[in-house]
Amino acid sequence: MAMQHTPLLMSKILDRGAKVAPQEEIVTATENGVRRQTYLETRNRAHQLAHALQGAGIEIGDRVGTFMWNGSRHLEAYHAIACMGAVLHTLNVRLSDNDLEYIIEHAQDKLIIVDADVLPLLEKLKGRMPSVTKIVVATEEGFEGWTTDLPEAEDYEHFIAGKPEQFEWPQIDENSPMGLCYTSGTTGNPKGVEYEHRSQYLHTMTQCMTDSMGLSGADAICGIVPMFHAMGWGIPWSATMLGAKQVFPHRFMDPARLARLMADEGVTLSAGVPTIWQGVKALYEADPDSLDLSQLSRLTCGGSSPPPSLIRWYWDTLGVEMIQGWGMTETSPLATLSRRIMKRSHLKIDEDEQFKNVAKAGQLMPGLELDIFDEEFNRVPHDGESVGEILVRGPWICSEYYNDPQPEKFHDGWLITGDVGKIDPEEYLIISDRSKDLVKSGGEWISSVDLENHIVALDGIASACVVAQPHPKWDERPVALVVLESGVQVSEETVLAHCAKAFAKWQLPDEVLYIDSIPLTSTGKMDKKVVRADLDSKGYQLPDLRASSVG
Repeated sequence: MAMQHTPLLMSKILDRGAKVAPQEEIVTATENGVRRQTYLETRNRAHQLAHALQGAGIEIGDRVGTFMWNGSRHLEAYHAIACMGAVLHTLNVRLSDNDLEYIIEHAQDKLIIVDADVLPLLEKLKGRMPSVTKIVVATEEGFEGWTTDLPEAEDYEHFIAGKPEQFEWPQIDENSPMGLCYTSGTTGNPKGVEYEHRSQYLHTMTQCMTDSMGLSGADAICGIVPMFHAMGWGIPWSATMLGAKQVFPHRFMDPARLARLMADEGVTLSAGVPTIWQGVKALYEADPDSLDLSQLSRLTCGGSSPPPSLIRWYWDTLGVEMIQGWGMTETSPLATLSRRIMKRSHLKIDEDEQFKNVAKAGQLMPGLELDIFDEEFNRVPHDGESVGEILVRGPWICSEYYNDPQPEKFHDGWLITGDVGKIDPEEYLIISDRSKDLVKSGGEWISSVDLENHIVALDGIASACVVAQPHPKWDERPVALVVLESGVQVSEETVLAHCAKAFAKWQLPDEVLYIDSIPLTSTGKMDKKVVRADLDSKGYQLPDLRASSVG
């Protein structure tokens, strides 16, 4: 044996930031400003929290829930729970109380740490959380006087007060669980994905690679993606390991407040879903002189595919690189990333060609395997044209669901993602759609994502959603729901003529419907299930004349 076999535990890397950058800042937005603390303070408080949790009866393997926004106390909980050998279970504050009840009971959470401003949401579950023995309430400005009738509730600061600032992290097996996230499934109960120390350690290292997100200790990172969604895309782990400045928006998620926070704190990299970046774009266009985003260099965008026009706007207007990523809760979540220049040959092509690559979901992260298959699990050619279901496997990919294996979602060691796509000769993944969101018209597939991205590129369109509607002749036909920018009028004829420039006649939407807003899921994606249900409830039917002429 020539090498030391040190277990890949998160405790081996999460104290590092405080060692190499003890005075770097952790910034949390508050009602009237921000709250600041250093990495050293954050590290010491995490160790105190570990002692407090241990004193409350939390042992290795116990699930500890967090019902919190992005903030320094949530980061302390990340640090303490994972490193002490317990399991960090991030609870989505946007879920219904029925889903929360199911998830808490299914996970058997023993203790929950909750932000005071969302305490009323948790109080709806009084008497419905039999596994929970204690509630710890974290307080921010404006919520100091919280009260609750939930049993065994204690203030966070009182909970950790006087505890030692050094906790001896246990030496456990690297395959031990350290995190638990539930998917926001569209059918059935949410499904749990249990992350292990080894998987997240490797995910963290890969995320920091130059050809990945390229994170650095010199960055100021604003993670807008919620820390309760796929572990904040892994960014809290990576940033804490590096000692990078971290800027947290807490509950203040409106684009104006976010943009101001990023400008004031000199953010260099941020991560969020496309709707966030569309909102910031609209603010900047309305008043360019009001925002100084000169320090911003990269945006990571995921959750759903960003329109190519949005990617190009950020580069042309602000010189900001938008990095598109693809993944899911089951992939920890990083699976592919696309950057403007991914290899030396891209230096020799013009900018327009480079941006054709950025509009794709990206190339596979090292350590993973990814391929596309037909319905009989035969591999599909990587020619950029052939479409198949996307399967992935590797050291940070889910192998079964927590306490509910669902073997039909896996095949021969592969995760069946439910996404449909293509792989081109340069090994770029191109997402066509979620399998359930494809429109099947007359036996041919139409990508709702491609139509949406093309429609949004039209001036005056704020957002677009394309869904399938039943049709007696063609099985399904696409319908486009469009949100216009304020004070703008764009006719249906203009939208369809714009689509006709890139799509065949049979691929065009049968109708354009104008709506005020598109419903979003708890993770910021368009909720097409709700859109389809709303159309059904209103008795929507495709226009007979236009539908019958499709061909």
